[in-house]
Amino acid sequence: MRKPYVILIGSASGIGKSTVAAELAKELNIKHLLESDFIRAVVRGIIGSDYAPALHESSYNAYKTLRDSQNYETYDELVAAGFEEHASFVIPALEKVIKRAINDYDDVVLEGVHLIPGSINLEQFKEQANVHFFILSADEESHKSRFVKRAVQIHRGGKQLDYFTENRIIHNYLVDKAERNNIDVIDTENMETTLKKMLMHINRTCEIVLLKNDVDDIKKLIEIVMKDNNGVLEKISYKIEGFKDPLVRNINLSDYKEAQKFVETLDNNPDKKNELQKMYNLSKYRSTTICAGNRETLDKIISELRENNFVYNE
Repeated sequence: MRKPYVILIGSASGIGKSTVAAELAKELNIKHLLESDFIRAVVRGIIGSDYAPALHESSYNAYKTLRDSQNYETYDELVAAGFEEHASFVIPALEKVIKRAINDYDDVVLEGVHLIPGSINLEQFKEQANVHFFILSADEESHKSRFVKRAVQIHRGGKQLDYFTENRIIHNYLVDKAERNNIDVIDTENMETTLKKMLMHINRTCEIVLLKNDVDDIKKLIEIVMKDNNGVLEKISYKIEGFKDPLVRNINLSDYKEAQKFVETLDNNPDKKNELQKMYNLSKYRSTTICAGNRETLDKIISELRENNFVYNE
C-alpha cells in the first residue's frame, strides 16, 4: 500500500503559504489541512504565559520576552532567537499531529511559520510516510506587498504592519535553515509555477541522460529543462579516461533564476568558462540526472534535448 503523504509548508507571514497549501491539498486530493497557528492556540491553553511568555507573543515579537536579550550581537539574531523560542513550544504538538495522521493512515498538509527545518524530527517518520518539506520564499519587494495586503485582509494592519522588518528576518532565517538542512526552498513568484515546482518534488520522475553539450550550450539546456518544463538538474557524473571512478557533482539545480546567475557568471568570467570547457573535454559525455514532475514531462525534456543535439548516442 502507498505510504500516506505528510507535507510540511513553512514560511514567514505574508509569503502566501496558506493559499499555496490549500491549492496543493486540492491538487493532491488531501482532506486534512492544518495551520500551525491553530495548534499554537491549543498549546497556549495548556501552558500559561508565566511559564512560556514567548509562546503567548507572536512569532515576530517573541524576542521581547527573552531574559538574555543583551547577549545577542545583532538585532537579527535576537529576533531569530525569540522566534525559535516561540516555535519550540509548538513543534512537539506538530509532531504528535503527524504521528496521529500516520497511525490513521491519513494524508496531511501542515502549514505555518512554526515549521522550522532542523527543529522537527522528520527521520522518525521517513519509514512510515512520504514526507515532503518545503520552505516558501519571495524577494523583499514581493514579500512586503503581500504582507501589507494580508495584514489588511485579516484586519491586523495596525499591529502587523509595524513588524515587517521582523517578519523579513524570520523569512531569511527559515531560508537559511532550509539550505543548511537540505530542505527544498520554493520561490513563490506565481501560483502556477509554485505548484508545479512542489508537485515535481512530490511526484518526481528521474532519468540519467548522457549529455554532450558544450559550455556555450548551457543557457539553452537550462531553458529546456528548467524554464520550459520546470525540471531539475540533480547530478552530473564525469567518466574520465584513466580514472576508475567517475567524478560526481551533486548540483540540485531547480531554481531557474539561480541557473541564470550561473550562466551570467560564466559569461563574465572567461577563465572560469574555459576551465569548465576543459572539464567537458575530458569525457565524451556527462551522465546527468534530470528530474521532472511526471514521466510525460521528462520524456518531453529528453526529446527536446535530442532535437538540439545535446544527447550522446552510444
